[in-house]
Amino acid sequence: MFLGIDIGGTRLKAGLVDEAGRIVRSESTASPASRAAFESILPGLIGQVLAGEKPRGVGFGCKGVIDAVTTEVRTLPGLWQFLVGKRLRDVLEGLVDASTFVTGDNDAKAALAGEVVWGAARGRRNVFLLTLGTGVGGAILADGKIVRGAGDVAGHLGHINADPDGPPCMCGNYGCLEAVFSARAIEAEAWTATHLGCASPMCDILRTDPSALSTRFIFEQARLGDEIARNILKKKIRILGASIAGLLHALDPEIVILSGSIAEAGPALFEPLQQEIDRRVQGLLRRSVPLVASGVQDTSGVVGAAALGARGRLE
Repeated sequence: MFLGIDIGGTRLKAGLVDEAGRIVRSESTASPASRAAFESILPGLIGQVLAGEKPRGVGFGCKGVIDAVTTEVRTLPGLWQFLVGKRLRDVLEGLVDASTFVTGDNDAKAALAGEVVWGAARGRRNVFLLTLGTGVGGAILADGKIVRGAGDVAGHLGHINADPDGPPCMCGNYGCLEAVFSARAIEAEAWTATHLGCASPMCDILRTDPSALSTRFIFEQARLGDEIARNILKKKIRILGASIAGLLHALDPEIVILSGSIAEAGPALFEPLQQEIDRRVQGLLRRSVPLVASGVQDTSGVVGAAALGARGRLE
């Protein structure tokens, strides 16, 4: 068994994962608002999940920059900033044997570890993953190793520049892929069209019910023929395709894995995106690099975190 702990934006989750990547037992709670609350709540959550089991490995998945060896949180903007400087493994004292392998990493690297051990990247050596949701995350597998870089920052693909004159990003740059393509960016385009008084079924619905706004809703409206929704997605997919094409030339992967809430759109995203990428890379790559969905059975973050603790134990 392997213990995975996912420190998410709204939920703190822990789960016991077996050697096939299946969650045997899991618990979650609302994300605590302070370090003291975190240190108070997490041991109880882990104790419930373990229920006497002794895991062979433990992995923490968390946004930001995490030292995989010490599990110290180096950078973590936003609500979880209070964890900066903390070694996550310290909350395990008395809960697991001192000899238990414990590691931690950025949540996107954890997701890629899950794909390597139990999912779409199993048996492959060169892959990159993009998590497309509220933000855009990324991780790179090169020659069988997850790329970490000089300061554990490598793989933050959401912060490659997609538009040098684009909107500000939370990282301090302008025009990052995350600022241009994320769910927030896509939804902002739909809301702008609505606020400007544009006429379309989608805008009519949003004027009546602003809470309906989501990327899922925009994809559905595009499927139903709404021209504004279609144009928003066409423009955004073109930007994402150009960004991925650039990464293909830099990294030359076997496949590209797309996960996250936007990837749940399925063929409505994958098919036009694959076409956009293919036409941009044929001159040099002379091959199509497949876009594939996550192969992990549970994408809550727990399995990916557990895979950090499992890597080197199952391979």
